[in-house]
Amino acid sequence: MLKQDEGDSPSRAVLRGPHLIAYADRFGGSLEGLGTLLARGLAGAFDGVHVLPFYYPIDGADAGFDPEDHQQVDPRLGDWADVAALAQATTVTADVIVNHVSVRSKQFADVLAKGEASPYAGMFLTLGSIFPGGATEEQLARIYRPRPGLPFTMMRLGDRPRLVWTTFTPEQVDLDVRATITWDYLTGTIDRLTGNGVSVLRLDAVGYTGKLAGTTCFMTEATKEFITRISSYAHLRGATVLVEMHGHYSQQLDLARRADYVYDFALPPLVLHALSTGDGSALAAWLAVRPANAMTVLDTHDGIGLVDVGPGPGPDSLPGLLSAQQMTDLVASVHDRSGGTSALATGGAASNVDIYQVNSTFYDALGRDDRRMLLARALQLFFPGVPQVYYVGLMAGSNDMELLARTGVGRDVNRHHYSAEEIDSGLSRPVVRAQLQLLRLRASHPAFQGVLSWQVAGSRAELRWRNGQAGASLIADLATGSFSVVASADGGQPYELDDEALLRAG
Repeated sequence: MLKQDEGDSPSRAVLRGPHLIAYADRFGGSLEGLGTLLARGLAGAFDGVHVLPFYYPIDGADAGFDPEDHQQVDPRLGDWADVAALAQATTVTADVIVNHVSVRSKQFADVLAKGEASPYAGMFLTLGSIFPGGATEEQLARIYRPRPGLPFTMMRLGDRPRLVWTTFTPEQVDLDVRATITWDYLTGTIDRLTGNGVSVLRLDAVGYTGKLAGTTCFMTEATKEFITRISSYAHLRGATVLVEMHGHYSQQLDLARRADYVYDFALPPLVLHALSTGDGSALAAWLAVRPANAMTVLDTHDGIGLVDVGPGPGPDSLPGLLSAQQMTDLVASVHDRSGGTSALATGGAASNVDIYQVNSTFYDALGRDDRRMLLARALQLFFPGVPQVYYVGLMAGSNDMELLARTGVGRDVNRHHYSAEEIDSGLSRPVVRAQLQLLRLRASHPAFQGVLSWQVAGSRAELRWRNGQAGASLIADLATGSFSVVASADGGQPYELDDEALLRAG
């Protein structure tokens, strides 16, 4: 649950135990169903839940990340009363999609019809909004976009053809966060969320908001100023802010100095690298410098990020946590272990192309190896930060090739719709039950509120938490995937769980 720092303002909250990440329609069927699942089958494992976009509609071009109405709960999931009820039971994280809205939103529909005569005209970005005098080839080539090509789509606004800024897809039109009307829209969304008990706000795609002529238009000084401004507003409403940004790890370190929480997006590829090579040196290098105020993940609704461990862009770029060859080898390993299914969902093989991600479930990326899946989860849970566990990873799900075939969207391989029957049967699988046992340990053991010491040498990794007399240790062989967890509290006898015991108990 959400715990308050003593003597601090209501806005400064500390998150401690594991949180689930899930779409309500794909894992529980509704907001109420998701809450029931947390209270029953997943009881004791999670202190909170990030409910992925539940706004209308949940089935747009990007699985809810293209809302037509950011302040309407999709009625197929429930209503605001259901959001409030879930927030009464657990800590709820929700997305504030700050960079864009659906091309079908009522505001943009009005701009399409009326052009500059629309009261919403200033809410959306065109090429001319940032480059009023026109842009040179060099300026356009400098713009960073996580897709091939330039971030513009030709549309007729009123009676004029315009180049509308569309960073992600032509279905998602970018907002001008400098405009008062946009600020009112975003703060109104924050008010609605916090008024219904949501206590953690995730700023989605915020790195693209501060577009400035002559820059990459990504993580600019204007972006940082916007993050500070909207975070301050969220704090006044009693919310903690989680900032989502994929980029060079130095950008994540810089962002962590100005945000409540950031993501540790470097962890997933580094864990995969360590478990595929038996070499923990890159993981150790990251552990030495990573920010403490991080949400750890193995997988999310997006793919497995590569930009987070790779070199920075440009000829004079900073080195990454992995070399270019190590990244090439990692991608090849994932494609091989997944039986080629990840290759069919990544890059030019699927639409909604991400240039910096491999699309696969984490379980398939590990070759459906239960032992390595458990070790990956144990490493995540022993890393400092707040663990977030994606529902497909929790269920040790495989790539959903049927869904990919229907939608053509690469990331959909990791966005399975679980029926009630699939959830019931999945919760009885040894690899799932063993993960839940580790999660319950992480959620309840006092050692994890203490101090971490660690040592990584070759393929051997040791992570030890100590809080007074309470201790919890993970000792792992990255080459074989074998590991043991030893925990004790209040001077009692320590108990040990190894990978074999966990799978047998499951």
